[in-house]
Amino acid sequence: MGEEKKVIVFALGSEEYGVEVEKVRTIERMQPMTRVPKAPEFVKGVINLRGVVIPIINLRSRFRLEEQAISDASRIIIVSAGEFEVGLIVDSANDVIDLDTDNIDTPPEIVGGIKAKYLDGIARVGEERLLVLLNLEQVLNRDEILQLERLGD
Repeated sequence: MGEEKKVIVFALGSEEYGVEVEKVRTIERMQPMTRVPKAPEFVKGVINLRGVVIPIINLRSRFRLEEQAISDASRIIIVSAGEFEVGLIVDSANDVIDLDTDNIDTPPEIVGGIKAKYLDGIARVGEERLLVLLNLEQVLNRDEILQLERLGD
Protein backbone atom coordinates (compact mmCIF):
# COMPACT_ATOMS: atom_id res chain seq x y z
CA MET A 1 0.00 0.00 0.00
CA GLY A 2 1.31 3.47 -0.94
CA GLU A 3 1.13 6.71 0.97
CA GLU A 4 -2.17 8.38 1.81
CA LYS A 5 -2.94 11.68 0.09
CA LYS A 6 -5.87 13.85 1.27
CA VAL A 7 -7.76 15.63 -1.50
CA ILE A 8 -10.74 17.95 -1.76
CA VAL A 9 -13.22 16.59 -4.31
CA PHE A 10 -15.13 18.99 -6.54
CA ALA A 11 -17.20 18.74 -9.70
CA LEU A 12 -17.31 20.39 -13.09
CA GLY A 13 -20.36 18.95 -14.78
CA SER A 14 -20.37 15.16 -14.38
CA GLU A 15 -16.59 14.94 -13.91
CA GLU A 16 -15.03 14.82 -10.45
CA TYR A 17 -11.70 16.48 -9.72
CA GLY A 18 -9.38 16.62 -6.78
CA VAL A 19 -6.82 19.03 -5.40
CA GLU A 20 -4.50 18.34 -2.47
CA VAL A 21 -5.87 19.58 0.85
CA GLU A 22 -2.55 21.34 1.66
CA LYS A 23 -3.07 23.64 -1.33
CA VAL A 24 -6.63 24.62 -0.35
CA ARG A 25 -7.00 27.61 1.98
CA THR A 26 -10.79 27.75 2.20
CA ILE A 27 -14.00 26.97 0.31
CA GLU A 28 -16.41 29.89 -0.03
CA ARG A 29 -19.95 30.38 -1.29
CA MET A 30 -20.30 32.46 -4.44
CA GLN A 31 -20.11 36.20 -3.82
CA PRO A 32 -20.13 39.39 -5.87
CA MET A 33 -16.97 39.95 -7.91
CA THR A 34 -15.43 43.08 -9.34
CA ARG A 35 -14.61 42.69 -13.03
CA VAL A 36 -11.09 43.62 -14.06
CA PRO A 37 -10.53 45.22 -17.48
CA LYS A 38 -8.17 43.45 -19.89
CA ALA A 39 -7.97 40.32 -17.70
CA PRO A 40 -7.89 36.92 -19.47
CA GLU A 41 -11.39 35.67 -20.33
CA PHE A 42 -11.30 32.90 -17.69
CA VAL A 43 -10.63 35.48 -14.93
CA LYS A 44 -14.10 36.43 -13.73
CA GLY A 45 -12.93 39.20 -11.41
CA VAL A 46 -11.57 39.77 -7.92
CA ILE A 47 -13.09 39.49 -4.46
CA ASN A 48 -12.11 40.98 -1.14
CA LEU A 49 -11.82 38.05 1.24
CA ARG A 50 -11.10 39.15 4.80
CA GLY A 51 -9.03 42.11 3.59
CA VAL A 52 -7.15 40.23 0.84
CA VAL A 53 -7.90 40.85 -2.85
CA ILE A 54 -8.09 37.47 -4.59
CA PRO A 55 -8.44 36.91 -8.36
CA ILE A 56 -11.20 34.46 -9.28
CA ILE A 57 -10.89 32.00 -12.17
CA ASN A 58 -13.76 30.08 -13.69
CA LEU A 59 -12.32 26.58 -14.15
CA ARG A 60 -14.91 25.78 -16.83
CA SER A 61 -13.62 28.71 -18.90
CA ARG A 62 -10.00 27.84 -18.12
CA PHE A 63 -10.49 24.31 -19.44
CA ARG A 64 -12.66 25.50 -22.34
CA LEU A 65 -15.64 23.53 -21.11
CA GLU A 66 -19.22 24.56 -21.82
CA GLU A 67 -20.32 27.46 -19.60
CA GLN A 68 -22.95 26.69 -16.99
CA ALA A 69 -25.04 29.00 -14.86
CA ILE A 70 -23.88 29.59 -11.30
CA SER A 71 -26.10 27.67 -8.86
CA ASP A 72 -26.57 27.38 -5.09
CA ALA A 73 -24.09 24.49 -5.17
CA SER A 74 -21.36 26.53 -6.92
CA ARG A 75 -18.32 27.27 -4.78
CA ILE A 76 -15.08 29.23 -4.88
CA ILE A 77 -12.13 27.12 -3.76
CA ILE A 78 -9.30 29.38 -2.59
CA VAL A 79 -5.99 27.67 -3.41
CA SER A 80 -2.40 28.72 -3.03
CA ALA A 81 -0.10 28.81 -6.04
CA GLY A 82 3.25 29.39 -4.37
CA GLU A 83 3.03 32.64 -2.39
CA PHE A 84 -0.10 33.65 -4.26
CA GLU A 85 -3.78 32.83 -3.64
CA VAL A 86 -6.42 32.44 -6.31
CA GLY A 87 -10.07 31.38 -6.26
CA LEU A 88 -11.41 28.65 -8.54
CA ILE A 89 -15.12 28.63 -9.41
CA VAL A 90 -16.42 25.04 -9.44
CA ASP A 91 -19.90 23.57 -9.85
CA SER A 92 -19.79 22.02 -6.39
CA ALA A 93 -17.30 21.02 -3.70
CA ASN A 94 -18.28 17.54 -2.57
CA ASP A 95 -16.03 16.12 0.09
CA VAL A 96 -12.55 15.31 1.39
CA ILE A 97 -11.16 11.83 0.80
CA ASP A 98 -7.95 9.90 1.42
CA LEU A 99 -6.34 8.44 -1.69
CA ASP A 100 -3.80 5.63 -1.76
CA THR A 101 -1.00 6.85 -4.04
CA ASP A 102 -0.82 3.30 -5.52
CA ASN A 103 -4.26 3.98 -7.05
CA ILE A 104 -3.10 7.09 -8.94
CA ASP A 105 -2.18 6.61 -12.61
CA THR A 106 -0.50 9.00 -15.01
CA PRO A 107 -3.14 10.83 -17.05
CA PRO A 108 -3.84 10.07 -20.70
CA GLU A 109 -3.20 12.92 -23.17
CA ILE A 110 -6.75 14.28 -22.86
CA VAL A 111 -9.40 13.65 -20.23
CA GLY A 112 -12.86 15.11 -20.80
CA GLY A 113 -11.33 17.66 -23.19
CA ILE A 114 -8.70 18.78 -20.64
CA LYS A 115 -5.07 18.50 -21.69
CA ALA A 116 -2.78 16.23 -19.65
CA LYS A 117 -0.49 19.13 -18.69
CA TYR A 118 -3.22 20.39 -16.32
CA LEU A 119 -3.45 17.02 -14.58
CA ASP A 120 -1.38 15.32 -11.87
CA GLY A 121 -3.03 11.97 -12.41
CA ILE A 122 -6.20 9.90 -12.43
CA ALA A 123 -7.14 8.27 -9.13
CA ARG A 124 -9.22 5.13 -8.88
CA VAL A 125 -11.64 5.43 -5.96
CA GLY A 126 -13.49 2.19 -5.32
CA GLU A 127 -14.70 0.10 -8.24
CA GLU A 128 -16.52 2.65 -10.41
CA ARG A 129 -15.26 6.13 -9.49
CA LEU A 130 -12.42 8.02 -11.16
CA LEU A 131 -11.04 11.30 -9.85
CA VAL A 132 -9.01 13.72 -11.99
CA LEU A 133 -6.21 15.28 -9.91
CA LEU A 134 -5.29 18.83 -10.92
CA ASN A 135 -1.76 20.18 -11.31
CA LEU A 136 -2.32 23.71 -9.99
CA GLU A 137 1.08 24.93 -11.20
CA GLN A 138 -0.01 24.19 -14.79
CA VAL A 139 -3.62 25.33 -14.38
CA LEU A 140 -2.03 28.65 -13.41
CA ASN A 141 1.18 28.94 -15.39
CA ARG A 142 3.87 31.42 -14.29
CA ASP A 143 2.91 34.17 -16.79
CA GLU A 144 -0.73 33.99 -15.75
CA ILE A 145 0.19 34.08 -12.06
CA LEU A 146 2.22 37.25 -12.68
CA GLN A 147 -0.70 38.76 -14.57
CA LEU A 148 -3.10 37.83 -11.74
CA GLU A 149 -0.75 39.24 -9.09
CA ARG A 150 -0.92 42.59 -10.86
CA LEU A 151 -4.74 42.47 -10.60
CA GLY A 152 -4.46 42.39 -6.82
CA ASP A 153 -2.31 45.56 -6.69
